[in-house]
Amino acid sequence: MEKKKLTELFKKYHQGTCTEEEKALLEAWYLQHNEADEPIFTARKIKQIGKRVFRELPGNEKEFLTIGSIMLTAAAILGALIAVTLFYVNLPADKNKNNLTVNDIAPGSNKAILKLADGKSINLTDAKSGALISQKGTFAVKDGNGKLAYNPTNSALADHSLNTVETPNGGQWKVQLSDGTNVWLNAASSITFPASFAQLKTRQVSIKGEAYFEVAKDKAHPFIVRSNGQQVEVLGTHFNINSYTDEPASRTTLAEGRIKISTGGGSAKYLTPGQEASLNNGQIIIVQADVKENLSWVKGQFWFNDESVQSVMRKIARWYDVEIQYEGTPSSDRLNGRISRDKNISQVLKALAATQTLHFKMEGRRIIVMK
Repeated sequence: MEKKKLTELFKKYHQGTCTEEEKALLEAWYLQHNEADEPIFTARKIKQIGKRVFRELPGNEKEFLTIGSIMLTAAAILGALIAVTLFYVNLPADKNKNNLTVNDIAPGSNKAILKLADGKSINLTDAKSGALISQKGTFAVKDGNGKLAYNPTNSALADHSLNTVETPNGGQWKVQLSDGTNVWLNAASSITFPASFAQLKTRQVSIKGEAYFEVAKDKAHPFIVRSNGQQVEVLGTHFNINSYTDEPASRTTLAEGRIKISTGGGSAKYLTPGQEASLNNGQIIIVQADVKENLSWVKGQFWFNDESVQSVMRKIARWYDVEIQYEGTPSSDRLNGRISRDKNISQVLKALAATQTLHFKMEGRRIIVMK
């Protein structure tokens, strides 16, 4: 958008004289240039809108963005954002079969259970903040922000018994291991680890589901993560592992440092920052990744980038602890955009319904997805 035009729009906005179209134009510009929620849209809809507005907006035709197999000029992309914003604001309430705000469902929150080697379980959600358990050479402290921290006290008395922190659907938790490594657990995930790493040659943990790691540097003691048929070895780095069993592949995304990935019978491969390794049927495939997208859940966002309806709904099911049911064959459209994970489910579903690709019914904690 031209600077002069943008300045005029801001002035009119503050004066309260903007038309509805001008407000939508300004909102679209804001969404395009800020980290706020973006409208959810499909590549097909962008193509339709882009064709219609291409000749109406100024832009450099040499600049383009590829979305799926579609190349759009910068002007067409801006037009798509404008049109989708207008559509989202004016979406008729009766497009969905019932009012999604009735019996609305709140987003997930800090919930987890700590399981000790002796079989004892502690509900971290309800436990009081402060020192929680004491094991040989270490003690664990819960804070008020969904974090459990293991603090070493005497390395000569190190307890290597295994502890597990497990989140349910609709839960998340942060764990600080005894070496200072920080681990964020997404919904329906778990991490198993020794209470203390002292006197061990390697720092080994195992996970299920999804976890983001910021590993404390210790060249003498490699950090190893085992998950769903693969092993990730690091010295000190930041990475994310998505190994849900209902996903088509396990994905490891590297944000910082260097890691080695191996399987039971295959050769090892190395990742550099910005790369992602997918493990499918024992084969490791390395591709360039959108790190911000893959780590968006840690920052409290859903971020969809040319994503299938089924993949989107799996994320929603885990975070809101709901059952997903499809009425007919799911749409083959791919979804793009982002929205806060702090919103109630009705707001997320309305954003998805604004694409005109999906409609929803809510029956208790069951979401019925329709075309």
